[in-house]
Amino acid sequence: MTDVLSAPLVVEFPFTRSLGPVQSAFLTGLRERTVLGVRTGRGEVLVPPVEYDPVTAEEIGDLVEVAATGTVTTWAWNPSPRRAQPLGTPFAWVLVRLDGADTALLHVLDAPGPEAVRTGMRVRIRWAQDRVGAITDIACFEPYESDRVTTDPIPHSGQFTDQVTGIVTPARLDYTYHPGRAQSAYLEALAGQHVVGERCPACRKVYVPPRGACPTCGVATDERVEVGPRGTVTTFCIVNIKAKNAAIEVPYVYAHIALDGADLALHARIGGLPYDQVRMGLRVEPVWTPGSRHPDHYRPTGEPDADYDTYKELL
Repeated sequence: MTDVLSAPLVVEFPFTRSLGPVQSAFLTGLRERTVLGVRTGRGEVLVPPVEYDPVTAEEIGDLVEVAATGTVTTWAWNPSPRRAQPLGTPFAWVLVRLDGADTALLHVLDAPGPEAVRTGMRVRIRWAQDRVGAITDIACFEPYESDRVTTDPIPHSGQFTDQVTGIVTPARLDYTYHPGRAQSAYLEALAGQHVVGERCPACRKVYVPPRGACPTCGVATDERVEVGPRGTVTTFCIVNIKAKNAAIEVPYVYAHIALDGADLALHARIGGLPYDQVRMGLRVEPVWTPGSRHPDHYRPTGEPDADYDTYKELL
């Protein structure tokens, strides 16, 4: 019986975006310890600011400065902070309506415990020592004993020296992946340089990688079938953007490959020929590197291209 595998998995992508005049002013303001909102045509002050009124869709850009103090409107306690969260000790996620604003800002509250947090409590911004023009320039909120400030927001030009015009936001997901019975068998077979799929007992299609059930018939699959190792390129794309920390030089080709005997195409990198010579119908075979648990890439076999009718159902 195949042992069911599990492994930690990280999906990470640095999202780079440019800022328009409103977001640029907001983030640059945080660097200067200034909180800016935007006033809508309806007279409401939105913090954080947006470029378009969420009610009327009207473009807005009337910037105003609000206070660094505010009121907690709702909260949730986080007893176990995770990697890269704002505080390394237990804290509260809070929505804070800053004085002068009509909407709430999501951030964190540094408090000794959940008993010290309540809706309606007064808080103020604790600024980060080193500020760069990001939401993390607000290190956190902290309790602050004071009455609500009733002064009106102050009009602001949004102009600062050395304006922040773009940001990089790292998106990361850490989790433990359990591939299940079918894919555990598939991965263990790959370690022995074999490719194994499973056949549906109803439609008789062979799925690689197997999912444990037929996606067409909805019935369980348990008949294992070895396929390949050769296959046919059914479709492909040319990659021109280099991934972070990737050793592969661009451009290169990623393709869907229908292995011989399989009824589902898997994807893999194509090597062994110039990227502009890869084509639909190209016959390929896997290339294994020492110690690898999966093929490094697929290369041409030298066989004649497959006829379109033999793989058209696998596009």
